[in-house]
Amino acid sequence: MLLSRVLPSNTTLLPTSHARAAPLRYRHVPAGGGAITVPVRRSFAMTIRARDAAPVLDVEPQPLKLLDRRTKLKIAVIGFGNFGQFLARTFAAQGHEILAYSRTDYSDTARSLGVAFFDDQNDLCEQQPDVVLLSTSILSAEAVLRSLPIQRLRRSTLFVDVLSVKEFPRNLFLQLLPPDFDILCTHPMFGPDSGKHGWAGLPFAYDKVRIGDSDDRVERCRAFLEIFDREGCRMVEMSCAEHDETAAEIQFLTHTIGRVLAKLDLKSTPINTKGYETLLNLVQNTCSDSYELYNGLFIYNKNSTELIEKLNGALDTTKKELFERLHGIFRKQLWLPTGLVFRSNLCVTQMLLSGVLPSNTTLLPTSSHTRVAPLRYRHVSAGGAITVPVLRRSAMTIQAREAAPVLDIEPQPLKLLDRRTKLKIAVIGFGNFGQFLARTFAAQGHEILAYSRTDYSDTARSLGAAFFDNQHDLCEQHPDVVLLSTSILSAEAVLRSLPIQRLRRSTLFVDVLSVKEFPRNLFLQLLPPDFDILCTHPMFGPESGKHGWAGLPFVYDKVRIGDSDDRIERCRAFLEIFEREGCRMVEMSCAEHDETAAEIQFLTHTIGRVLAKLDLKSTPINTKGYETLLNLVQNTCSDSYELYNGLFIYNKNSTELIEKLDDALDTMKKELFQRLHGIFRKQLFESSGRRSIDAGK
Repeated sequence: MLLSRVLPSNTTLLPTSHARAAPLRYRHVPAGGGAITVPVRRSFAMTIRARDAAPVLDVEPQPLKLLDRRTKLKIAVIGFGNFGQFLARTFAAQGHEILAYSRTDYSDTARSLGVAFFDDQNDLCEQQPDVVLLSTSILSAEAVLRSLPIQRLRRSTLFVDVLSVKEFPRNLFLQLLPPDFDILCTHPMFGPDSGKHGWAGLPFAYDKVRIGDSDDRVERCRAFLEIFDREGCRMVEMSCAEHDETAAEIQFLTHTIGRVLAKLDLKSTPINTKGYETLLNLVQNTCSDSYELYNGLFIYNKNSTELIEKLNGALDTTKKELFERLHGIFRKQLWLPTGLVFRSNLCVTQMLLSGVLPSNTTLLPTSSHTRVAPLRYRHVSAGGAITVPVLRRSAMTIQAREAAPVLDIEPQPLKLLDRRTKLKIAVIGFGNFGQFLARTFAAQGHEILAYSRTDYSDTARSLGAAFFDNQHDLCEQHPDVVLLSTSILSAEAVLRSLPIQRLRRSTLFVDVLSVKEFPRNLFLQLLPPDFDILCTHPMFGPESGKHGWAGLPFVYDKVRIGDSDDRIERCRAFLEIFEREGCRMVEMSCAEHDETAAEIQFLTHTIGRVLAKLDLKSTPINTKGYETLLNLVQNTCSDSYELYNGLFIYNKNSTELIEKLDDALDTMKKELFQRLHGIFRKQLFESSGRRSIDAGK
């Protein structure tokens, strides 16, 4: 524990004896006062002197027969559980002789693999294997190695471990094995699940800690490593210290994210995105490993404590950024001149409707309750009361502050659309996502009109779309469908600026925003009742949909569709665009969408952006799980921060979810440190008990 920095950083070690030959004794002085005497052994660099003197071996080292390139090894697998059996299966398939020992009776399994099973370690060691492979859990490795009757082995035996940490077994071998034994520390960075279809391309890390320089011992080490080389593993030689520093991110971080997500009890939904599927798979893969493995990664890798604190700090920073932006928007709304009639006052109403304001907010009416006049409320917080103008609302439908413009154009009946009628679609917001959708619309033969504040005329021309830099000109074209494809944050301003009086009053308005209750309420507030409203969400984008839309979810809610045949048919024709591309069509209410999407989208983006703050890098020993995290960072951070911020501000479920994520990480940390404290306390009391017995003698 001293080597692994498991003791708290404020621990003071006070020497109580300086005799060279005698073991040193130190006192652990905790912050609360008092001292506990703890016996430890003198150590030099990373090599620890054995507490129990290495047994005197009567068997002189015998030279090994020089191994040829296909010599078969006799390998003793100590710890024949799930992972030991997984390795033994391949060892046996390559023709090596396998001996197995485990406290649990796996004799039937061993027999099925062609392996000799031993329930007595003495019997196994007397077989004098070439290689002893330690395949126990990290937590039981020391006890198992201490119990092994190594005096019955040849003193030239090669000891190998396959633990997920490396400095700990390295120091353990150097401490407990006499100098004649060879030591090879390895880590197959895969397991029965990730390696079930073969080991080709999977990383195998190793460190030749101590290998004798005779030809036979060098060749034996090479022959063992060749087992993995022949299976196609990526062979990576690195020091144990370098491995543990790298593996803290690759393994411990991956397992932590998976186990934290498991505490949120995530479920598959009808509208899973690829990113959310990644999180579900991560939970399944990490939680299929034992908690003892995860706990061992924490206790026996000194880099893990620092990493979990960095993860905690990254989540706190992400939360702070979100709430600071929210506070900035809210403050801006509050401090606009009260004498002006300002368009963006709706944002305050949206936050009230979405539950964004703190739960302890009290709204007190301060003016008359006349039916037509807008109401004024006071936001009462700990610091006093601020008058906030808001609008009268009924259920989720808000009365518009500004009356809808009077339209001179009477609603005209649409020509009944046949099954392949081409629509005239106006894409408002012709950025990256608008262009992505327009490309498919145009490919299906629909007429595309595009508007954006940025000049995308060249891009539009290349897609066969007509580009407009004036909204009036576009609206006068009388499109069948107006598609709102802006950012969430700018949607209100764009819709308010649109000269809808120049459109046919039967026009279908569609949005493709990543939240749904907000645009639904916005449409109901700002559009006169003659307009049709369809709220949709293609749950994919230019990255996830670049190879086609087949199987990708498309959510929609027919908020308000006129009951005439032509208007019903127009809505169907628009939805058919996505159906023809193979999308999974899911009809659900806007409220249900936002509740589900808080996990599917906001959680996925949060995990990706938290990980981005850790500045993760690809390494020579990437696992599949770690590659998943790197891809998640790339995919989520390729979207704009405005999208992520909008998912938070305009989905009332997001605040609760980020708090649940924070609580889950805190719970995980608490469990890890409680186990660590329990192990440390057990060691102290066991040591104290031994000293009492010795004193009694």
